[in-house]
Amino acid sequence: MMHNRLTRRRILLTGSAAALTPTLLPAQSLTDDQGDQMPATVRNAPPVRRNTSAFQDQNWQDHFDTLGQGCLLADISSRAVHYWGPDGETHRLYPSSVPLTEDLTRRGYTKVVRKREAPDWTPTASMRERDPTLPAYMPPGPGNPLGTHALYLTWPAYLVHGTHDTRKIGRQSSSGCIGLFNSDIEELYALVDVGTQVLLL
Repeated sequence: MMHNRLTRRRILLTGSAAALTPTLLPAQSLTDDQGDQMPATVRNAPPVRRNTSAFQDQNWQDHFDTLGQGCLLADISSRAVHYWGPDGETHRLYPSSVPLTEDLTRRGYTKVVRKREAPDWTPTASMRERDPTLPAYMPPGPGNPLGTHALYLTWPAYLVHGTHDTRKIGRQSSSGCIGLFNSDIEELYALVDVGTQVLLL
């Protein structure tokens, strides 16, 4: 998956710099989060992995019997989401956020049962118990923790969704859900059909 513009945050979160050389990453294409050009010392420095583990290579055949309508694998240990399309050619890899603790983590097979653009959010009782400042309901918008798009699973309150808070990507930061950059969930949302197989590993 290629993006038109690499920012320092995306490079640090995904570890993309490890695979790129200065000839493939010219000075004018490397910018910081505000769009300013980064100094040569930063451009040529080795990558720093602050938030994520190295992505692990995955093959759908190791986890699913068939491609069916497509396969989605949330690899919690490497904090990445893999998607394989039903055509056998399409593969996407996205950095993700993962649950804060093992107690909040659910693993196993499920599937996508609903898709929603501009999702609203109702925190669960246990979320509000942990954080009494949470609202009882939040409409779609910039403050909504589900971001711009959401994929709902057979497990209640467990979703794959976007986030407006990009600091969460690559970290243990959720109450059980898998979070993606809004640009990534938008792309994934267009690829995934209701019925797509999902594995949280």
